[in-house]
Parts: sequence; C-alpha cells; structure tokens
Amino acid sequence: MIEVQDLRKTFKTKAGVVKAVDGVSFTARDGQITGLLGPNGAGKTTTMRMLYTLMAPETGRVLVDGHDATRDPTAVRRVLGVLPDARGIYKRFSARENVAYFGRLHGIDEPTIAARTDALVAALDMGDFADRRSEGYSQGQRTKTAIARAMVHDPRNVVLDEPTNGLDVMTTRAMRGYLQRLRAEGRCVLFSSHIMQEVAALCDHIVVIAKGHVVAQGSADELRERTGLPNLEDAFVKIIGSDEGLLA
Repeated sequence: MIEVQDLRKTFKTKAGVVKAVDGVSFTARDGQITGLLGPNGAGKTTTMRMLYTLMAPETGRVLVDGHDATRDPTAVRRVLGVLPDARGIYKRFSARENVAYFGRLHGIDEPTIAARTDALVAALDMGDFADRRSEGYSQGQRTKTAIARAMVHDPRNVVLDEPTNGLDVMTTRAMRGYLQRLRAEGRCVLFSSHIMQEVAALCDHIVVIAKGHVVAQGSADELRERTGLPNLEDAFVKIIGSDEGLLA
C-alpha cells in the first residue's frame, strides 16, 4: 500500500517560486489500480518522483508498505517497482540483459534472475526481441523492457508514469492486460495517464490533481455522479475548471 500525506514541493524559477505540489494526499491500496489524472503541469510527475525517492518533499511524507520514503529510501526501493517518465534502457544490452543487470543491482541470485526474466518475457510478450540489442527498439519494446526491469525484484507496489504513452493499439491493449494481471495478483498499482478511456476502464480509484492540489477522488462512476455528467472526460474538465474541485 502507498500512502501519500500532505506532500509539498516548490521550485525556484525566473518568474519566482512555483508550488508544483501543494498538500497532496491520497492512498493507493493493494489489489487496486489507482490512477493519477491531471492536465500538464498539474504536479503528477513531481508527486511520483517524490513517491519513488528521486526527489525529497519539503513537507509531508510517503509511506510504502509502512516504510518512510525520506527516512528509509532503500527499504522503499526494495518494495517498489517504477516505470519513470524517462525509460532510459541501456542500448548496448538486450532486453534480457537489461532486466538481469537490474536484478543484480537488487542483489538477486542468478537462477532467480533467469527464472523471473523468463516469466516477464512471457508475460509481456517480449519473446521476439528479448535477445536482440535494444538499440533500435520501438517505443513499445523500450517500454516493455523498462517495465520488466522494474518488476524483476517482484515488488508488491508498482508505479508507472504514463505506461501506454506513444504505444500502438495492440501494444496498449497488452499493457492494459498486464496491469490488470498485477491487480489480480494483489499488488498495489499506481499509474498516471492522459487517456480518459484508459483511466475509466482500468482504475478502481482516481485521484485528480490540478495546480498542485488534489481536487477530487473516487471511482469513475463516483466522479461522473458528483458532476452530473455522463462521461469521465466531461467530468474531468468540470472538476479541474472549478476553483474548489470536489474534495473527497
């Protein structure tokens, strides 16, 4: 389970101090897919970076399975799998070698690395490229490799920043199926997306962020009901257009 408690983060710019994240709180539960939804610049990626210990909050805290991300980032990294906004796979390695390298960084023994890599290659349908050097991979192949790399240590909590961004239709369908599989295994899945259809179809709980604040939370049905609008896109536009949102 991932608990985000009153996170705040500011950045200094030429125009002054920008409040990127200003009091964000939510809980992503085990056995559920939680979606972060918001316009560009809302604070989603900054929130996620604090969550996976790349960035420290100025105030507030993140707990992942009870581990504090600021006080014990190493413990958080052990129980967290991350697909960041920058995929960053090693071009001279094959997909299989990329995954194995990260397994060694986590201190996993070679037989376990081999078994988990085989399982991930099968689960993500990577068999046709897994042993080819990753230079020249398509966007979908790079994303699958990065997800497999993030899952090699078998984390119970998974954070994915726009996992289907730039993917073709078939690869997107496969990725959604994989997220549903993670949920069925009882893992905590948190992901961000701009695709309303995807969020509505996958998420058990949606957290809407605008201007650094959580302005609404709930299921897709709950958000539609609260706004009185029939589809999630219209509900989202109404929510982020409100000064106060629909706090829950």
